[in-house]
Parts: sequence; C-alpha cells; structure tokens
Amino acid sequence: LAAHKNFEPDDLSRVARFWGTERLAQTPGLMAVELFDAIARGEVKAVWIMGTNPAVSLPDSHAVCQALAVCPLVIVSEVMQETDTSRFAHIRFPALGWGEKDGTVTNSERRISRQRAFLPAPGEARPDWWIIARIAEQLGYGDAFAWEHPHEIFCEHAALTAFENNGERVLNLRELASLSREAWDELAPYQWHAGDFPQRNLVPVDPSSHGAGVDELYPLILNTGRIRDQWHTMTRTGYVPRLMQHIDEPFIEMNATDAARAGLTDGQLARISSPRGVMVARVRISTAQRAGELFAPMHWNAQFARQGKVNALVEGRIDAWSGQPESKQTAVRILPWLPAWQGELYARELPALPLSVCWWRKASRLTVAGEQPLLSWVMAYASGRGWQLQVAQTGERSSVLAWHHGELMLGYWEGQTLPALAHAFIEEAFAAAPVQLAERHALLHGQRPGEDADPGRIICSCFSVGENTIRKAIAGGCNSAAALGVKLRCGTNCGSCLPELKGLLG
Repeated sequence: LAAHKNFEPDDLSRVARFWGTERLAQTPGLMAVELFDAIARGEVKAVWIMGTNPAVSLPDSHAVCQALAVCPLVIVSEVMQETDTSRFAHIRFPALGWGEKDGTVTNSERRISRQRAFLPAPGEARPDWWIIARIAEQLGYGDAFAWEHPHEIFCEHAALTAFENNGERVLNLRELASLSREAWDELAPYQWHAGDFPQRNLVPVDPSSHGAGVDELYPLILNTGRIRDQWHTMTRTGYVPRLMQHIDEPFIEMNATDAARAGLTDGQLARISSPRGVMVARVRISTAQRAGELFAPMHWNAQFARQGKVNALVEGRIDAWSGQPESKQTAVRILPWLPAWQGELYARELPALPLSVCWWRKASRLTVAGEQPLLSWVMAYASGRGWQLQVAQTGERSSVLAWHHGELMLGYWEGQTLPALAHAFIEEAFAAAPVQLAERHALLHGQRPGEDADPGRIICSCFSVGENTIRKAIAGGCNSAAALGVKLRCGTNCGSCLPELKGLLG
C-alpha cells in the first residue's frame, strides 16, 4: 500500500480513511514473473509498463513477449522510441528521463533529497505522475488525482506517513507534510528517523538448492549479470559510443577446460542454448569461471543484437518469498558456430539486414556474420540508392565503399574471419571524406596509411586507452596503476578500469 504500508486490516482501514474511499486493493499485486504468466493465461487484460523493459530483463523472455503479444491492452511509458517491450504497445506515452524530472529521491540511508531537472522536457514528454493524473481524469477520478505539481504529491505522501501515527510506525514525515511550495523547493537533504531502529532478530534459514539440473544434453550452468559500462537493458547506454568501447558485443565467458572440451577457442563465435531459447556470443576464455560454469551479460536486446538476449535461455523460476527470478542458475549447452563469413558494416543509416544474418550493433556500425556472404546484398542495397561503388576482392577478403556527391555513405568489409579494421579512420572518413588517392585506397581495405600499432581492446573508456597500449607501457617500465595514469591517463577519471589495469600489471 501507499507509504510503505502492508495489506493488514489496520493498514487497509487507515489508508481508506485518509483517502476517504473504500476502493482499495485488498491484497498485494502479482510479482513480475507471475504477472506475465497471468497475462498469458488471459487473466490480466491490461498492463501499463513504466520505465522498465521486461521483454529483455525478465527470464524466459520469449514467453514474456508471447504474453505481451496476446494482451488486449499494453501501455508503455518510455523515454526511448524503440525498445523490445514498446514494440508490443498499443499506447505509448513519452516519459521524462532522470535528468528531466523534478521531485525527490530517497537513498538507502533514508535521506530524502530534492532532485531538480537540469534538462528541459523534450517534445511532448511528461512526468509519470502527470500522465497518471490525466488518465485518471479521463476515467472519472480526477478529484483523487488533482495534482498540479510534485510538491503536492510529496506533501500527500508525508501526510499519510503521519496519519494516525502516534510513534508506532518509524516512517513519519509529519514535519514535512505542510511544507510550502517554496520550502519544498529549497528542501535540504533530510534523513528521517536518524536514530537507532528497534532491535530485530535475524532468523536463520536453510538455503534451498537451485532448480537447474545439468544432464548430458545441457551439461553446463549459466550465470548472468552485469558489466561495467552498461545499465540494465542498455536502451540508452548502448547508444553512447564511449560506453561501447570497453565491451561492444555479448560474450560468453568460460573456463579453458570446458572450452577445450567443446572445441572452442578464445574469440570464436558460439551458440548457447537451453530448452527455451538460443543466443549467439563470442567466447572469452577466463580463469574467472569455474569448470562447468559459464557467464554472460544480461544487457543485450533486439535493438543491439540478433540472438543476443541471454534471458531467452533462463527459466522463469522464482524465489518463493521475494519473487526474485533465479537468473544465476540455468542449465545450457554450448557449441561452436562457424559462420562462412564475418564482416563490419558502417553506414550513415544502418539498414535492416536479411533475417539470415546475425548482427551486433556497435554505436556507428554493425558487426555481422552468416552462412551466405553479404557482399552482393550490400552492393544491391547501395546501387539501388544511386550510390557510386568502389569494390575490392582479394583472396578471402572483400570490401565495398559507397559514395554519393563526394560523401561516404556506406562501407563494408568481410572475410572468413572478422576483419581487423582501423575503426577510427573509418569513422573520420564519414565525417570528412579523404581526398588523397592513397587514403581512399587504404580506406577500401579498412586501414589508415601508415597506421600505428593496434591499440587493442579498449580498457579505459574515459580516454580510449587500449590493452596493447597499456601492455607496451608496462613493458616500458610503468609498474603501477599510478604510473600508467601519469603516462596514459587511464584510471585517472572514473576509476572503473583500475581493476583491469591491476590485472594487467599482475
């Protein structure tokens, strides 16, 4: 219930008296996994999804998508135009992002702070409370949602915490319930109940074993989690080139023993499957994984990869008490995938590729792979737009550049293995087309004339410092993270790359 109350008879009665209504939910709502099961059974006819992407984040994501597909009414409030969930929406509301909102936030130490917008609301985007109030008004409940400003909502919340509260409830914001608009706007960080909480007993429990059972068909346990530079389902962070530098595609991390048993090598593509689905990812062999266990990140979605969603594999088992999905234990198998070709596609507007092509979006380009070469399709796509083509085919490698009025419109490079390209030079060519013949010839082959040594995988996203550059500095005498910071600046800004720097230092 509101103000963190439970569904006890006293709480139900108290909230009803405060709001002057008997129209209250009498029991807790369904938890996330249960909700989509109920939608699939036809028991829930309408769902309003705000600020989350369950088609990616929940386990058994195919089942979630199937439930949304049959739901009579799906409403989505979002800040991004396209997400895996919003494609099922019958109604979309443009919501405000974090930096556009005005209100308060409470942190884990119970400290309430004012949150002030530092960006204007774009277009028709509105705060969630405003959208809810307008819908309530249209449904005939405008009097109960007659807010015009977040200050009013805050004071109502504070008043409910204090209502009939003679000290038996710790959450009591009585002194904030009558704040004026001006006082609320200037509210200093406020910690409610700064004293000690009443003593509570810790109750030991017997941990239950996970429900994932390995067998001959699915002999490995898959663990899922997060990586350093992405947030949740990467609907926003995935579009930030700097955040894509460190890890730019889904991967599957595994022990060397398991990799050898499966016939896999580091950097090779693999198919990981469970009875529910399949994903394609590049193998990373690591001592961080125990034998018999795999790890894959949970962020990738249909906007950034084809067959990149790890939650398509995860079973929808939940904890009986919290309803939390068991996303850390899924029985899977892994097999090598040996595509006939792999490539890199740059374009001013990335095209929709044939369904037979596996792809990963990486900021300004697509990494692609498949059973049939894509070169002829790319050439037909570019020719159909009247672009002038420049083509090279040398042995196992093929490439094409498409030009229009002197501007580079598209570049594509493919081979039996993923071509190693001078990505920075290619991006520069889209910003300003090279004029020297030698530069254009080198560009056709994906290289910069006189290219320096490959900096390697980006470790420091803040200053774009690669692994090879760091190793060279270590070999040259940098024997600490501080020394690397002085020479290369890596690790001197956000600090999130420091663990990897220390790992390279040994």
